[in-house]
Amino acid sequence: MDKAILVQYCEMKEEIRDLRQRIQKLDRFLEHPPVVSDTVRGTRKDGTTGPIRITGIPNPEYYRKQNARQRYQLLLEQKEAELLELTCQAEEYIESIPQSELRIMFRLYYIDGYYYAGVAMRMNSMFPRRRYTEESVRKKITRFFEEN
Repeated sequence: MDKAILVQYCEMKEEIRDLRQRIQKLDRFLEHPPVVSDTVRGTRKDGTTGPIRITGIPNPEYYRKQNARQRYQLLLEQKEAELLELTCQAEEYIESIPQSELRIMFRLYYIDGYYYAGVAMRMNSMFPRRRYTEESVRKKITRFFEEN
């Protein structure tokens, strides 16, 4: 196992976030579909002729969006299952790191999604007698991969 698993895990999380946003966008459309109207010339029920207003939702577009939402939902379920497997692999990799300090940094950076500055702040709150900076966290993570 190597860094590729951690990078793939982060990318998979972003992909799932994107799918969820797409599903939410489709849900908003399906809840409040656009209403279209048109005026045609024809005969009314009472036998008079003239302009008739037709109002409704565009069925083909509505059904396409409904089908797309179902496909996205299935894809999301598959990706979440893959993410669960990747999470296990990433956790196993992080647990194989011998230093506790590095394991904590890796969890914060890769699993929890903090930036280097956020990791430094969290590390400073966990270990108040030590001083962590964004640069020191980045260097420790980079050096670990260079050595291994």
